[in-house]
Amino acid sequence: MSRFFCVCRASCESPVGCTISPQRDRRNSQPGYHIHRRDLKKIHRAACAGDVRKVQRVLFLRQNGLDERDRKNRTALHLASANGHGGVVTLLLERGCQIDARDRKKRTALIKAVQCEAEECVEILLKSGANVNAADVLGNTALHYAACLDTASIAEKLLSHAADMDMRNQDDLTPLLLARRNNRQLMADFLKEKQAHMPTVEKTKSEHKDERRRETPFQTTSLAKTSDCK
Repeated sequence: MSRFFCVCRASCESPVGCTISPQRDRRNSQPGYHIHRRDLKKIHRAACAGDVRKVQRVLFLRQNGLDERDRKNRTALHLASANGHGGVVTLLLERGCQIDARDRKKRTALIKAVQCEAEECVEILLKSGANVNAADVLGNTALHYAACLDTASIAEKLLSHAADMDMRNQDDLTPLLLARRNNRQLMADFLKEKQAHMPTVEKTKSEHKDERRRETPFQTTSLAKTSDCK
């Protein structure tokens, strides 16, 4: 069987021990896209490879539409963002693609860029008006995924574009609680400091919720390493 691998950079691997949504659907945890060639159309292959000129040609010849989906409901923007191809992301956005299109797990291009630590694409998408608080099928936002990273630079960008620190996923976890659960101490400290600078009413509400959540026992589960396209 012929396979075409759309591979994210090495840093796209899941942070070890990061629990995004324990014991719910482990297949939803994989950051990048493993793709069969048969799933892709011409524009998707070009976007996945970061070939700006080929994407332009496909669009010029109208071989595929700007927001055309592959068999897994991904757009060219999803694939380019997951692989850190800023040039293709910029081109697609300039042509007017749907910036908040969802894949089959309800993830936007911004969420995929955060998962794969494609910081350039994160910045491009945010500046172009991507919905920073869009949640996937498990209720996780881009900030939830950023909370599992070892550095705070992407989370900083999300917060500067009004990412909501109080949004909870299906396991009732905010990004701060997720960072604490997964022993991302630097990230937890960063988010806590940001929370301290929130308006008083919002801060009090958030801290009260977090305190109640910490009183509830939980069980840590490692992030699964299974394929995202099954």
